[in-house]
Amino acid sequence: MNKSLILVTGGAGFIGANFIYLQQDKLACQIVNLDKLTYAGNLVTLANLESKDRYVFVQGDIGDRQLVDSLLDRYQPQAIVNFAAETHVDRSIDSPASFVETNVNGTFNLLESARKYWQGLNQLEQKEFRFLHVSTDEVFGSLALTDPAFTETTPYTPNSPYSASKASSDHFVRAYFHTYGLPTLITNCSNNYGSYQFPEKLIPLTILNAILGKPLPIYGDGQNIRDWLFVEDHCRAIDLVLESGVPGETYNVGGAAERTNLWLVNKLCEILDEFLPESPHCPHDKLIVYVKDRPGHDRRYAIDFTKLQRELGWQPQEDIESGLRKTVRWYLDNQIWCQQVTTDKYDLERLGLNELKVES
Repeated sequence: MNKSLILVTGGAGFIGANFIYLQQDKLACQIVNLDKLTYAGNLVTLANLESKDRYVFVQGDIGDRQLVDSLLDRYQPQAIVNFAAETHVDRSIDSPASFVETNVNGTFNLLESARKYWQGLNQLEQKEFRFLHVSTDEVFGSLALTDPAFTETTPYTPNSPYSASKASSDHFVRAYFHTYGLPTLITNCSNNYGSYQFPEKLIPLTILNAILGKPLPIYGDGQNIRDWLFVEDHCRAIDLVLESGVPGETYNVGGAAERTNLWLVNKLCEILDEFLPESPHCPHDKLIVYVKDRPGHDRRYAIDFTKLQRELGWQPQEDIESGLRKTVRWYLDNQIWCQQVTTDKYDLERLGLNELKVES
């Protein structure tokens, strides 16, 4: 596709911000970033782009049809990349309504705006337009230890309000391709990690709690398995699917790094011991404690990304060791960012940052 302007939704969040930085680094296109700025979205993350003439920020909701219609009319994007979502499983258990509102109703409204806009384009512009929806492997449910990894044809069996809401949004995106011809793409990714991840998630939470000498709680026996994907690798995959993916298709994106939560926390402690040898909290693994498991905790996720590798030539550039080392170093070097996104606007105790949140 010929992309000169992309409307990115949810671009002030973790993965969306990394995607925007990738596009800016490549000088690939202009970005219009529409973000509601809920708890996990923060303009501090994108402060370096405020003076860029190829970047525009608009605060707003993907469910606001009038706003989205006006942005499409004004900026005439060649693509929409939808990162906007409520993403945290624990939060979806406590307050599922907001997940339905954003992930289901919001995606539906965005699709309706996109359909109306796309139908008004000329034939060539319609052919080149793309609507890329970023989803999760959690829509596929849970795997046993001996089960094969999720493929693009694995049946959906979501087990939490969060994954159910994302499954619903995926179905709507697929339906708009088959019903209306809207050139949609879906990516389903495994657990992301890397720079700018909000500190309620497992990896940044472990790093920041360990630095402060706080407990590192692990749900259950710590043997829940996730496939870990470095966020920059994920963003490269999204960019590739956007440019070369076949409309109507779904592409799985994984990190080829299945690890238990216990292994992951121990590895982070090992890296922190190396980077902070003078810390009074060394060895950091002494901070690990086990806590009661959460309801409906999926045992294992694993992604088979053979299709993406075979058809588009993508594969992760970072392995789990190199990716974790880069991530720990980033959080150690960016303590000001961590403080900015977890103070004033955010109440650490309210967010439960003394509890382990294990989902991406």
